[in-house]
Amino acid sequence: MTIDMAPQPPAPETGAALAGLQGINDVAAHLGITHRALRFYEDKGLIEPARVGNTRIYGRRDVARMQLILRGKRLGFSIREIKEFLDLYDADPTQLEQMHRLVTGIRQRIKLLERQQAVLEMTIAELQLMETQACARIRELGASQ
Repeated sequence: MTIDMAPQPPAPETGAALAGLQGINDVAAHLGITHRALRFYEDKGLIEPARVGNTRIYGRRDVARMQLILRGKRLGFSIREIKEFLDLYDADPTQLEQMHRLVTGIRQRIKLLERQQAVLEMTIAELQLMETQACARIRELGASQ
């Protein structure tokens, strides 16, 4: 399975590209997030929608970046890590540095999740033992009555 965290390059401003422009309501609905979330990521400098007066206009690039941001958050990356990654895309057209950092981040995240998984497995085992003991005690107490 490949993980493509790189946003697509912006399309040239043709009629088709202009047709891809959307308002905040459409983008929020498409991504399943709130207006507030979009404004939050804009405030953090992760997306830069165009403005027509006070109206935010999102292009395909903004939507693609938001999809990557949401994916990064879902995978447990911090806002800072996601921003660094997206900034690398803009700075490195070959995307080589971006891919190296992505692999490093993925490996670190996997190690953290594996440690958390081990702790969860121990906790589940302990709870199952406690449940077994409690059920046995309930049976003992019920049998003696």
